[in-house]
Amino acid sequence: MFLEGLDALDQQIVHLLIKNARMSYSDIGQQVGLSRVAVKMRVQALEKRGVIEEYTTIINPQKISGAVSCYFEIETAPQSLPEVTEILGRCDTITQIYRVTGKNKLHVHAVAASAEEMEALIRDVIDPLPGVEDISCNIILSRIKDIKGLRL
Repeated sequence: MFLEGLDALDQQIVHLLIKNARMSYSDIGQQVGLSRVAVKMRVQALEKRGVIEEYTTIINPQKISGAVSCYFEIETAPQSLPEVTEILGRCDTITQIYRVTGKNKLHVHAVAASAEEMEALIRDVIDPLPGVEDISCNIILSRIKDIKGLRL
C-alpha cells in the first residue's frame, strides 16, 4: 500500500515497528542501512507528523482465563447518537467505538473480565441506552487474524 509523503526508508522503519514496536533504533538501523541516530531522527519526525500515534501493548483477552470479548452493533435514532456515544465512551469495559455506514450506526467492542461483568455491561449500560432502535451482540470465540493499524 502506498502512503503519500512516506519515503521508502520511512516505510521500512514503520513496517519494522509494526512487527515489533520495542525494536531498538540500532536493530532497525542494521536492517534498513542507517545509523541508530538517523533512525531515531526519522522515528521522531514520524511521531511529530502524527504518522506514528502511539506504542502500546495489545492483550489477547482469550488468553486470560474467563475474559469475554464481544462486538455490538447498535442502531440509534439520529438525535440520540451523541448521547449514546458519550455514555459508551465513559465505560471502561468498552474498548472501541466506531461510527459506521449501513443499517447499524455504531460498531462497539467490549472486553470484560468475566461473563458476569459482560452481563452487567449489557444490563446496566447497553440495554438502557436512549433512542436505540436495534442491538445485536456477538461473542468472539477465537481470534483468527487481527491486524492493528495500517499495513504498508
